Parts: sequence; C-alpha cells; structure tokens
Amino acid sequence: MTAQMLWQPTPEGIAAANMTAFMADAASRYRRVFPDYAALHAWSVQHPEEFWAAVWRFGGVIGEMGGTVVVDAGRMPGARWFPEARLNYARNLLRRRDDGDALVFWGEDKVKRRLSHGELYRRVAQLVAAMRAEGIVAGDRVAAYMPNMPETIAVMLAAAAIGATFTSASPDFGVQGVLDRFGQIEPKLLFVADGYYYNGKTLDCLDRVAEIAGHLPSVRKVVVSCYVGGEDCDISRIRAGVTLDAFVAPFGEQKEIDFAELPFDHPLFIMYSSGTTGVPKCIVHGAGGALLQHIKEHRLHGDVKPGDRLFYFTTCGWMMWNWLVSGLASSATLLLYDGSPFLNTGDILFDYADKEGMTHFGTSAKFIDALAKALVRPRKTHRLDKLRVLFSTGSPLAPEGFDFVYACIKSDLQLASICGGTDIVSCFIGGNPIAPVWRGEIQCAGLGMATDVYAEDGKPLRGKKGELVCTRAFPVMPIGFWNDPDGTRYRAAYFERFPDVWCHGDFAERTAHDGFVIYGRSDATLNPGGVRIGTAEIYRQVEQLDEVVESLVIGQEWLKDVRVVLFVKLREGLTLDDALIAKIKQTIRADTTPRHVPAKVLQVTDIPRTKSGKIVELAVRNVVDGQPVRNVEALANPDALEQFRNRPELAA
Repeated sequence: MTAQMLWQPTPEGIAAANMTAFMADAASRYRRVFPDYAALHAWSVQHPEEFWAAVWRFGGVIGEMGGTVVVDAGRMPGARWFPEARLNYARNLLRRRDDGDALVFWGEDKVKRRLSHGELYRRVAQLVAAMRAEGIVAGDRVAAYMPNMPETIAVMLAAAAIGATFTSASPDFGVQGVLDRFGQIEPKLLFVADGYYYNGKTLDCLDRVAEIAGHLPSVRKVVVSCYVGGEDCDISRIRAGVTLDAFVAPFGEQKEIDFAELPFDHPLFIMYSSGTTGVPKCIVHGAGGALLQHIKEHRLHGDVKPGDRLFYFTTCGWMMWNWLVSGLASSATLLLYDGSPFLNTGDILFDYADKEGMTHFGTSAKFIDALAKALVRPRKTHRLDKLRVLFSTGSPLAPEGFDFVYACIKSDLQLASICGGTDIVSCFIGGNPIAPVWRGEIQCAGLGMATDVYAEDGKPLRGKKGELVCTRAFPVMPIGFWNDPDGTRYRAAYFERFPDVWCHGDFAERTAHDGFVIYGRSDATLNPGGVRIGTAEIYRQVEQLDEVVESLVIGQEWLKDVRVVLFVKLREGLTLDDALIAKIKQTIRADTTPRHVPAKVLQVTDIPRTKSGKIVELAVRNVVDGQPVRNVEALANPDALEQFRNRPELAA
C-alpha cells in the first residue's frame, strides 16, 4: 500500500521552526553539515557530547554545565551525564516573573483561574519557606494526591527548589492504590485536595485522605487545598491536617527563592509503573535529564516558543503531567484542565482551545477515537485558529485516527503522534515540525535517542515488525528504582532481552520514511501458530465498525497453542449476534490475515483500563486464565474485570 502524506510544513514554517534554528546553530558551532533531519539525528547519537551540550545552550538552561558532558557513554546502564554540573529544575521553570500568564486553569465548567509568572513565583516562594520550616531538606520526599490544578504545580516547584523529590497520584486513585505507591517511598509531607469535579459531579476525597494519612507514619503534615469545599472544608478527622492557607500564612510575602544548586542526577521525580501485575515499581528520575529532554521535546520536536499556550489532557497520575509542567522552561503558558473531557458533549476542550488561543493540544489516541465514534466535529463548530500542533499518545493512533484529525479537527496542523513512557518520563519517537506527516506513522526518532527496531536475534529491522529498542545511553534514563540498591530490578526491566540495549517493550516497525508504527505492547502481543500479531492491528479493523464502541483482544492458551479472543463493547441497545460476529470477522480478515481473525468474539459492557486510560490486556488475560490480578487499585474501573471471569464460552 502506498503511504499517504497528510501534511507538510510550508517553507515559511520550516524557516521559522526552532528545529531549523538549532540545526544552524549546531552546524556553525561544531562545523558540521546537516542537509536534513536524518543527518542531524545521526550526529545527535554519534556525538552525544556535542549534541547534549548544544541542547543545554539552545534551551538556555540556567546552571553550571561543567566541562564534561558524558563519562562512559558506551555503558548502558552506567553512563554518567554532566558529572560536574550544578542546576535547579525549579529555577529553570520559574525564569520569568512578569505579569504574563503562567497557568490558566479550568476545573470543568465550574472553576476558572489564572496565575501570572510573577504570582506563581511568589506562591512557590511562600511554599518553599513553609516546607523549610517543616524541616524539609534535599532528598526528602514530598507527595501530592491532587487534581491537575495550579496548587499542584506550585507544590512540585517548591519541592524541587529545595531539592526534595516529588511524587504524585491523581485523586481518582483508591486508598490502597495510593498506599501501594506512597507507602514505598515514605513522604514527609502529603499535599491533598478536599475533592474534585468530574462529569458535572463533585467528588469528596477527605474520607480517603483520612485513611491514607493514618497508614503513612512518615507524613508529618497533611496539607489540604480546599478546592471544592471552600470555607466549609472540614479537615478535623485528618491526622496532622492543616489547610494550605494556614500552612503558608506565617510566611507572608516571600519575594525571593533560595534555590538549591544540585547535581545533574539529583532525584527530581518518583514515577510509578502501572502496577497491574504487582505492586508498582518506583522509578526515580533525575532533574537534569528530565529538564534537558523536555526542553528538547518541547522546543525542537514540538516547536514550542515563548508565549505559546501548551495543553495536555492529563491527570497527576500520568507522566504527561510532568512533561506538560516542564513547558514553563520554554516560557510557554500552561493550560490546565481537570475533569471529564466529554463534558458538554465533547466540546469543552475545544471551547477551551478557542477561548485561550491554544497552540498545542495534547491528548490520547483513545480520546480521538471516542470523538470519531461520537460524531464530534470540532472543525465545524470551533475556530481553532491558533492551533499548530496536536500531540497524541497513550496507545497507538490508527491510520483512521490520523484521517479524523485532518478531516474533522483541523487540516493545517502538525499531528505529532508520540511514544515513550513513564520509564523515561518522555519519548523515544515523536514529532518533527520540519518534516511531513505520513498516514499512520510517528514522524521520527527523537534527537539524541538511538531508537531502532530489532528482530528476535537482536539485528535491526526495516519494514518489518519487531522490538522497539534504544541502542545508546541518553540523559533521561532513570537513576534507578527505589529500594533497588544494586540495580538488579532496573537491569531486569530493560536490559535482559538484548545486552547493553534498552528494550522498551513495544512491538513496532520502522518505515521507509524513518518513521515508526507501534502495534501494541510486546507483552500483550498475540502469538497464534507462532506468528506475532500486535493488538493494535486488530483494534484498527474492529473499531472502524459503527456498531463497536471499543474492543480488547487477548491470546488465550488453548490446546497447546494460542487462540485469539476478542471482546467488544457495542453501542447502547445493540446485542452481539451471529451476523455481527460474522461482520467483525470478515472486516478483520479483509485487511489483515486469517491468523488475525479471532476464534471467539464476546460482548462486554465495559473495557477495563488504567487511571491514564490505557486498556489492560494483561489483566484480562490473567482473569481469563484464572490467574490473580495483583493490583486492581491501578485500574480506573476494576469492576469491569468480572465480565471476563469464568466465561463459559471460553471453556470450549
């Protein structure tokens, strides 16, 4: 099939792109010639000491770089980046103190607020003083169980200013889900909200907060932001509870922040694996690596410029929140939203885009699919005149999703499908503002990321499916896992499959355009008759059908082989019958192979997913096989799993 180009930048757009300016600057400084992106990328991975120093300078990083960029660059893990550097992540995000918008916040349609850069700086300064008065020092942990709101960002920046390590979970997590995460890392301060808004409802958090606080003996104070309750917020039942206003009140107007100048690898964030197969892994990320990588991805791959208005639909339990917040280091205004994206029949985020002049819209592939199914057509109802870039991640965006974006959202924008993960709090592959967008393809490997696709024997593949890997070290690799002193679990997670190569766990293909297609997680890959099939290959076919809202596919162990089992959620009022099963199977067979056709097609009323919206094939496979799902607290809708248990259709 001939690949279809859906968008290409204009000559004026290429000339004005940050990527072009960076290319010219690096070519001049290092006496290199970069005729195209491929040449720039090759230099970035072959000469990391030049490339990452160039990112530091181009990004205007505030700090002392030192004279050494990398030691032991050939070791993975084991390379050491900027060993002489000193910097502070928060200082880089708080570089502006003017009256321009730093944060704009919508809490559904109930709360609208904005903070200038100067106001944000002063709020962080006050929190720094309050935290230091509580004895918080570099290396301590500060946790937040909060919505995606300005206070959460201020808390994170205050912790980072001191050198404390920040971690967060969204308020839709249950008690055990929070304890499984925060209980491992023993925070000294816990910041929470009294509740949040979702789909027009007000949801109270204080009972859960009281229980969580009672099981975290390391916490000295629980600081409550009275978001939904206002003056009626009753925190009397919370151990060591204090309102946010009372916590900072003794410290008045703080005009300056004494930022701790710290090593490049000083722990900044603790992130968590999804936890659907056991207690979540606690992944520790360094300040310098996260800062440099995010600056690179925002400014170069996303073409974020000062004054741009950057939005990502995310909660504080997904790494895209951390990625979004770093946009302050590129002098962007952050547009924050907390609540349901489908409020007002799916229009609210596009209302937000028009109202605030959104330039960069970030969302999940599942949201784009849901818009298409719901017949939402923003191009007909909204101007979106400032929108230049649309980011998509969380799961593979099917070619039909690309079609929908250009036909029904906006025809003239860069669709940057991106792929990475919590493991690196960033991306391996993503957008390129100076290159075309091809239907169904992620545009390029990220600069500085030696991303490739390997066959089972560890040899590179082109035009065929294999394992997504990174073959050289990069600065945003995790420092390690919490409570993993010799690095055994860290190495087992990423480096056992191919020695000295990061194996990311995605089933992928590298295309003729040096782009990438993701076919799903490797551990969820189907294997009927020994042929590997990515789950996204089946989803793409099934979800074209009007009758199907969503689907989930697994491989069931059966008669010493694997058979493909497809579960479908249908439109309201529809029932799966023999005719629809035949239609589903024929649709799959027509554009794939006979091996893709499921042996069983079964109806369910809900598809289980994580808090960040990813469907959980492994958890369903465990239920079908009679195996335990160890951490249902990681799921947004754990009750949905019961529909898959002991299905008589799967016993024959």
